[in-house]
Amino acid sequence: MMNKQFILIFCLMGLLAIQVKAQISEKGKITGKIIDEHKNPFGYATINLLKAADSTFIKGSSSNDKGTFTLDAPEGSYIFSISVMGYLKIVKGPYSIKADQKVFSLGDIQLTPAAQQLAGVSIVYRKPLIERQVDKTVLNIENSSIAAGNTALEILQKAPGVSVGQNGLISLKGKQGVTIMLDGKPTYLSGEDLTNLLNATQGSEIKTIELITNPSSKYDAAGTAGIINIRMKRNKNFGTNGSVALGAGYGKFAKENGDVTINHREAKLNVFANLSYNHNERWLDNDITRINNTVTDPTYFTQTGRTIGQRYNTNYKAGLDYFINSRNTLGFAVNGNSGNANDNGNVLTLIGNRPMTTDSVVRANNTATARNRNITYNLNYKGVLDTLGQEINMDMDYSVYNRDRLDSYNNFFSNAAGLTTGPADIFRNFTPAKVRIWAVKADYTYSITKDLKFNAGLKSSYVKTDNNSIFQNFLNNNWQADNLNSNHFIYSENINAAYGSVQQEFKNTTVQLGLRAEQTNSNGNSLTSQSVVASHYLNLFPSVFINHVLSTNNEVGFSYSRRIDRPDYASLNPFIKFVDLYTYAVGNPYLRPQFTNSFELSYAYNKTFNVTFGYNHTNDVISQVVTTDTVRKTLYNTPQNIARYTSFDFNFDAPVTITSWWTTNNSLTAFYGRFSSPDLLGMPYSSGRVVFSFNTIQTVMLTPTMDLEVSGRYRTRGLEGTFTIQSQHRLDAGISKSLLSKKLNFKFAVDDLLNSWKLVTNSTLPSQNYNNYVKAESRIARLTCSYRFGSNNIKAARQHQKSSDEEQNRVRP
Repeated sequence: MMNKQFILIFCLMGLLAIQVKAQISEKGKITGKIIDEHKNPFGYATINLLKAADSTFIKGSSSNDKGTFTLDAPEGSYIFSISVMGYLKIVKGPYSIKADQKVFSLGDIQLTPAAQQLAGVSIVYRKPLIERQVDKTVLNIENSSIAAGNTALEILQKAPGVSVGQNGLISLKGKQGVTIMLDGKPTYLSGEDLTNLLNATQGSEIKTIELITNPSSKYDAAGTAGIINIRMKRNKNFGTNGSVALGAGYGKFAKENGDVTINHREAKLNVFANLSYNHNERWLDNDITRINNTVTDPTYFTQTGRTIGQRYNTNYKAGLDYFINSRNTLGFAVNGNSGNANDNGNVLTLIGNRPMTTDSVVRANNTATARNRNITYNLNYKGVLDTLGQEINMDMDYSVYNRDRLDSYNNFFSNAAGLTTGPADIFRNFTPAKVRIWAVKADYTYSITKDLKFNAGLKSSYVKTDNNSIFQNFLNNNWQADNLNSNHFIYSENINAAYGSVQQEFKNTTVQLGLRAEQTNSNGNSLTSQSVVASHYLNLFPSVFINHVLSTNNEVGFSYSRRIDRPDYASLNPFIKFVDLYTYAVGNPYLRPQFTNSFELSYAYNKTFNVTFGYNHTNDVISQVVTTDTVRKTLYNTPQNIARYTSFDFNFDAPVTITSWWTTNNSLTAFYGRFSSPDLLGMPYSSGRVVFSFNTIQTVMLTPTMDLEVSGRYRTRGLEGTFTIQSQHRLDAGISKSLLSKKLNFKFAVDDLLNSWKLVTNSTLPSQNYNNYVKAESRIARLTCSYRFGSNNIKAARQHQKSSDEEQNRVRP
C-alpha cells in the first residue's frame, strides 16, 4: 500500500514538472564576471537577484570557475547583491530589464578585500538573539552564552511566549498543541518520547529556533498553537572544517557535555558528521496536599517527595549531499540518539482525618530505569528546473524509536509512632515501546509570473506504535503477574495530504491563499481487553495571508488558518502509569482530535516594533483532567475532550538599541483563555483568566570579543484546563569571550540566578481539592569551551539557496 503511494506521488510530480517546464517561455539573460582585487577571475561567488521595490529575494546563482555567471529574469526592475566571505558586499542597481532585451551585461565586477578597506577600524556585527520576521520569530541560539550547556528543552523554557509545564508539556502564547520540528521535519513524537528527544538535543548543536504561530497550508495542519522549528547547525564552507566543544555544569550535582562536528566539501560532494554526549544529574521535588472529600470519611493527604535522576545521552548524525550538477542535488542523512536514565525517588505520605493530624504514614522508595534507542534515515532530492524559481523537492523518511522502561514501587506502612501496621505493597511495571514511521513527500514551486507564485505538494505517512504495560506484584517472596492492570496496545495511523497555494504580489499588497486536505485513518487495538477504536475522516484546512505596506515604515497584516491536533500516542494508550501509590495517570483511547480556527492581525513599524492581536476558537479541547477517586482515595489525571476553548492574545515586541554596545529585546504577551464544558464530572464547568508574560534580554558588548547577556521572564498566574498555575519568574545571565580570531570561544552562564523557577498548580474544580508543588534543580552554573578548526573560507563554495530550507517539512501522524 505504502509503496504504491510512494510510486504514484513521484510519478505525478515528475509528470507535472515536465509538463510545466515545457510551457515556460524564453526569458532575458543577465550576465557578468566576478574578478578579485588583482583582476583575476573569481569562481563561486554568490550572486542574488532582488526586486528593486522592496529588496525581496527572487533567485540566486554563483560564478563558475572562470568568474562568469548567467541569470534568467522576466521584465522588471532589479538589484544585484554579490557576497563573498573576506570581501566587502557589493550591491548594484537598480537596473530595468526589458522584455525585448535578450542579454543584459553587468560587465566586470571587482571585489574589494574587507581588511584593505577597513584597516584600523573594528566593525563587529552579530545577529540579535531574537529576530522578528514577517511570518515567524527567530531565536539565534548559535552565539548565545545563555544557551551554552543547555538542552533544547531547557532553551525552550527561555523563549518568549513559550511555557514548558510538568512532564515537558509545551504551550505557545498560552495555547497547547505545539508541533515540534527538527530542521523543518516533524519529530513524530509526543509525551515522554518527545521530552527524551529534546533533553538529548544539545544547545551546542542548535543554530536557530523558529516560532511560527500561524503556519501556511504548506505546513502540516497539526499543531493548533503553531510550530516550533529547531534548526541544527550545518557548515557549508569549502574544504575540511569542524568544531570541538566541551562543557561542565554544577548545581547540586555535576553535569558534563561534549560535541564534535566535522564537515568536508568538494565541488561535487559535501560530507558531514556530528557526535555529542551529555550527562545530567538533577533533583526534583514533587509535593502534593489534598483532601479526599466525602461526607462520612474526609481524608487529608500531605505528600513530599524527592527524586534524584541521571540522564546519559549520545547523539549522532551523518550525511552527504551530492551535487549532480548546478540544478540537481541528491542527499542522504542518518541521525539518532541513544540514552539511559535512572531515577531514585523517596516519597513520604502523611494521612489523617483532620488537618495537621497524622493517623498513618506511607514511606515509599520508587526507582526507574529507562533505555532509549532512536534512529532516522532520510533520502532527499532537490531539482531547480529553471532560474525563474521553478523547483521540486522530494523526501523519504524511515524512523525507528525503541524505549524500554522499568518502574519499581516499594511502599511501607506505619502509624504516627513509626510502628509497622501492615505488609509492604511492592509492585513493578515494565513498559517496552516500539514506534515505526514511514513518510514520503514532494513539493513543487512555480513562478507563473514575476508577481504570481504557485506551490503544491503531496505527503503521506504511516505510523505504528506497539506499547506493552506489564505489571507484577511481589507476593510470598515471588513476582506474580498482575493481569488486572497490565495491557498491550497497538496503534496505527496513516495520513495522506495534499495542498496548494497561490501568492500574488500587487504594488503594496501581498496575498496568499492556501488549501490543505488531510485524510486520516487510525486504529487503536487493546489486545488485552480485545477492544478496537478505529476512525476515518477527511478534513480541509484553508489559510489566508494578507500583508499591506502602508508606507516605508508601516506595515499591516492579516492571517487566518484552520488547524487540527490529533491525540498523542501516550494519551491514547489505556495504561495506568503510577507516580506513587496514591497518584497516577490513565490514558484514553476514545479521545477525538481538536480543531482550531485562528485569526491574527499584525502591525509592524520600521520592521522592528511588532504588535499582534490574535483570536482562537477550539472545539473538543484535549486537556488533562485531574480527578480524585473518593473510593480508593487516589488522585489521578486523564486526558479528555472538555468541549470548548476560546482565547484572545496580544503581543508587543520591542527590540531597542540603547547604545552601540547595549541592545535589548523585549516582549510583552497578554492572553485570555476560557475553558467551558456543559458536563465535566457531572456538572457544567467554565473557567477563564487573563495572563501576562514579559521577557527581556539585555546584551552588552564589553569588548569586540566579549559579550554579557542577561535574560529575565515573568508570567502571572495562569489557567490550564481544570487547574491554575501560579506566577513564575526567573533570571539567567551569561558571558562569552572569543580568542584566536573567534576560533576559540569560552562561555560562562548561570541559569535561574534567584533559584525561583517552580511549578505550583491548584484545582479549579469545586469537587476537587489539591495543590501540587514541583521544583527541579534549576540554578546551575555552566562553563563551555569550543574551538573551530580547518577551512573557514567560503571563497570556493557553491552555496545552496536558502529557499530550500522551507521545503523540508513532514506530515505529522
